[in-house]
Amino acid sequence: MRLYKLWSPILTLTTVLLATAHPPAMANTAARAQEALLEMQQAFRKGDERRVSSLLPQVRGHALEPLAAYWALRLRLDTAPEAEIQAFLQRHAGTYYEDRLRNDWLLQLGKRRDWPAVAAEWPRYRMRDDREARCYALAADAILSRSEVTQEALRLWLAQREADDGCTWLVEHLHSGRKVQSLDLWRKARMAMDANRPRAVRDAVGIEAPRFAEQVGPIHADPARYLDQRILAITRNRKELAVLALIRLAASDPDQAAQKLERRWEAQLSAEERNWTWAVIGKQAAQRLQDNAAQYFAKVQQPQDLNDDLLIWKIRAALRAGQWSQVLAATSALSPESQKDPAWVYWRARALMATAGTQPGRQQEAQQLLRSMAGVRGFYEQLALEELGQRISMPPRPLAPSAQELAAAQANPGLQRALLAISIGLRPEGTREWNYTTNLHTPGGMNDRELLAASALACERQVWDRCINASERTRELFDFEQRFPLPMRETVLRRSGDIGLDPAYVYGLIRQESRFIMDARSHVGAAGLMQVMPATARWTARKIGLNNFRPEQITEQEVNVQIGTGYLKLVLDDFGGSMPLAAAAYNAGPSRSRRWRNGPELEAAIWAENIPFAETRDYVKKVLSNTTNYAAILTGQPQSLKARLGTVGPRSSSAGPENTDLP
Repeated sequence: MRLYKLWSPILTLTTVLLATAHPPAMANTAARAQEALLEMQQAFRKGDERRVSSLLPQVRGHALEPLAAYWALRLRLDTAPEAEIQAFLQRHAGTYYEDRLRNDWLLQLGKRRDWPAVAAEWPRYRMRDDREARCYALAADAILSRSEVTQEALRLWLAQREADDGCTWLVEHLHSGRKVQSLDLWRKARMAMDANRPRAVRDAVGIEAPRFAEQVGPIHADPARYLDQRILAITRNRKELAVLALIRLAASDPDQAAQKLERRWEAQLSAEERNWTWAVIGKQAAQRLQDNAAQYFAKVQQPQDLNDDLLIWKIRAALRAGQWSQVLAATSALSPESQKDPAWVYWRARALMATAGTQPGRQQEAQQLLRSMAGVRGFYEQLALEELGQRISMPPRPLAPSAQELAAAQANPGLQRALLAISIGLRPEGTREWNYTTNLHTPGGMNDRELLAASALACERQVWDRCINASERTRELFDFEQRFPLPMRETVLRRSGDIGLDPAYVYGLIRQESRFIMDARSHVGAAGLMQVMPATARWTARKIGLNNFRPEQITEQEVNVQIGTGYLKLVLDDFGGSMPLAAAAYNAGPSRSRRWRNGPELEAAIWAENIPFAETRDYVKKVLSNTTNYAAILTGQPQSLKARLGTVGPRSSSAGPENTDLP
């Protein structure tokens, strides 16, 4: 792998100034400041305003002083004088922390309904990525200038899974002016019930039918009882409450919900309500991999009545059932934005080919769709490339960043602070500032040349997750070696060779698991490069003969790779060498992967698209796509993703017993 030689390591301004005259004082001052920053981080997380404020003087002059000052002010933002807030914004103008505090300040102003202040601050807010803040800004526009904001307000509100004050207040305000329709509110309630978000359901029902909001609790707690206690639903509101109960029941028993819908409620609901309810039942059946999921979706008379989430599950169920005409119909009904998603472009192309028959126009449209997306960037792009008869190869490297471009990246204060924060143990804070600097500081983010230089800076510092992150954002230029680096090459190749694992598969998995962050830890306790759970590590250590293993060793590079590859090999062997099944087992557990393989034998791309867990579905596709690209790098030869995918179906009777000891 090519490494970029930068002019000098990243140094803080404090370090540069002190190093010329007092090296010992410099080291002591920097060390004390770093210790104070780490302690401040913990105090901030605990909400200890007094401790944070007492530590602030110790980081004066340090490059990360803006972060420390942000922590100190953020904890008392609701009581701080506006003059102090404005002074902070001016003092740290142009930094991530100015914009971070302005984001927090906008939320405070919105909760206070201070619309003139919201209108004044919003144009100065660069990130623009907070939905609630955006809703407050739209509210200010609607109230102060009477702008038409309904469409954007509904888009933001419907996209939120959790209820918040900003978007809920805005929609309620628009509803009071008769700019939001009843159907929009009930659809929000349906989506929230499907997502098991009862608070958001109550908020939506409370806007449209306040006296019925108290019924959301009983519906959520026992939907079957609610339905059994009611015979008729004459009014619109009562019909919608029945729909909410059927949606909630489908989450635990889609077949029972279907029976109740057919026997009593179907005749009482409107056509739109019936279509939506049948689609939710179909979705829940599809997420259980039930064979009758497609049959439930077939009861939907108008796909246009559904939102994209339900249509996507209709596509998945149709793929699993081999119903290509239904795949074609559902992809046609998707919103224009979703129709551009590589997954649905690919499956629409496949559906066109499968249903072409004597219609040559469909073949031509399919080829056009495949050519529009084919490449090496991702799972479906690679599959499209293979459908066109090509293999996955390393693309030509773009021109390396020039000395001037590298110098500009090195001098960028946001990138400097981000890498410094990561280096001293403030990874979450450093990652946020890095992402802000590359993606949000200027409209549209950095251009491709700037991103390649930023990636080179991170690669040289061996901050591999930011190296990958920056390079992945390029639009036209594609640096394969930045996007798919090979840290610890000797260790991974040696260990993989010793146990008969494809090193490309190991690299593909590590890239997805940890982005090569050695001390990475997940919210469930998985640790290290290969994100191994403590119990799994102990079990695997015994199985592979790693004597005297101690839990704290799991973050050691050699040990983590040894245990991670050992476990992966055991899983892969148990699943007959199937990379998709083994990847799913590594992420979600072997027992789930075993259940998910039952049913018809499917091409693995269809099987992966139907994995019930969104995280695992995304994980399997990315691991296999990564693996194919790493194989192209390691071998220098064109590769096939389809060959690695194969097919997935029930375990063969000749395969021998399952290794049920696998954790």
